[in-house]
Amino acid sequence: MRILFLSRWFPYPPDNGSRIRVFSLIKHLSARHQVDLISFATDPVTDEQLKALGHYCHRVEVVRHRPFDPRRFRALIGFFSRRPRSVIDTYSVEMQRHVEEVGRNGLPDVIIASQLDMAPYAMALPTVPKILEEVELTVLYEKYAKQSQLLKKLRKRLMWWKLSRYVAGLLRIFDGCTVVSEQEREQVLQVLPGYSPIQIVPNGVDTAHYAADFGAPEADSLVYSGALTYFANFDAMSFFLQEVFPLIRAQRSNVKLSITGRLDGAPIDRLACHEGVVFTGYLGDVRPTIGRSWSSVAPLRIGGGTRLKILESLALGTPVVSTSKGAEGLDLEVERDILIADEPADFAAAILRLLQDRTLRDRLSHNGRQTVKTRYDWDIIGQQLDDFIEMVVKRKNTRINA
Repeated sequence: MRILFLSRWFPYPPDNGSRIRVFSLIKHLSARHQVDLISFATDPVTDEQLKALGHYCHRVEVVRHRPFDPRRFRALIGFFSRRPRSVIDTYSVEMQRHVEEVGRNGLPDVIIASQLDMAPYAMALPTVPKILEEVELTVLYEKYAKQSQLLKKLRKRLMWWKLSRYVAGLLRIFDGCTVVSEQEREQVLQVLPGYSPIQIVPNGVDTAHYAADFGAPEADSLVYSGALTYFANFDAMSFFLQEVFPLIRAQRSNVKLSITGRLDGAPIDRLACHEGVVFTGYLGDVRPTIGRSWSSVAPLRIGGGTRLKILESLALGTPVVSTSKGAEGLDLEVERDILIADEPADFAAAILRLLQDRTLRDRLSHNGRQTVKTRYDWDIIGQQLDDFIEMVVKRKNTRINA
């Protein structure tokens, strides 16, 4: 089968959640199908990056992405459109042209549009079966639902109204869609009740890549893996450093926390400052830092999807203490695979318990690693997407030939 894959994120190097997902799915699909990739890129793409993707893609085309600017004229006129302003402002004629060129050279068997940004371009080839990959609605819905200030509530409501109706319209055109969790699936069904060609394709981990031994875990060491440039990560660390970490340090003064990930432009001066906190910045390989930590923390309170940071940590054998929100969408058993706590005192108590109990750590380490290996390996997840693609294409062709 010939697959045209449209990506919002240039997937190499696979160094954040979106890139990891796109790269891993392409890698799996390319073992059975011909994959042509047309991708946006925020930064210039090197020959080495193109060569790396060339191992998996028959063709790679890159289009420079223009970030959303709410002050631009197209964004301003978006106030009067039923489509989201970001869709109007970031629309790329060049991306459209690349997709149309593919069609002139022979129609693909299916188009996979990764994330909502890519949906308009898939419609340039109207007769080709189309799948909207990784529909994510929870983040914006929660921003609206949890807003308490009246004016901001009204604005978020307008944004949600536009997005939900826009997505409902897209789904009526697309032949199928994927989501990463049951929570996201339920959100899609709220937007378009009765929509049936929907498949949960969770995030995953290359468990072979994370099987390496990076040495014994260091006592009293915690890690949070996530760029603070992303609002959900910044909120998580703001909560943790302000309300949880002081409780831990009061009981064990030697505990240290490493925060990995990009910091560019993040207002880290607004975070509570504590001795024992280290900002590592971006790490080319985060595995040694996580693998040698006694525990990972995932004190997330907002956002959607499933957390790659939790899966990566478990794949390395590093236990995780998470909020319910952080572990949302993951099929993990509390006390067997992971520890869950939501209130500051409970979260601190769970971490202290883990730091003090080597037997508990060993049990969580073993069980978490096995669970990820059997449920969340990219080979297993990639096959779920492959099967769904086959079903969507077969059903579309059956309707055309009927």
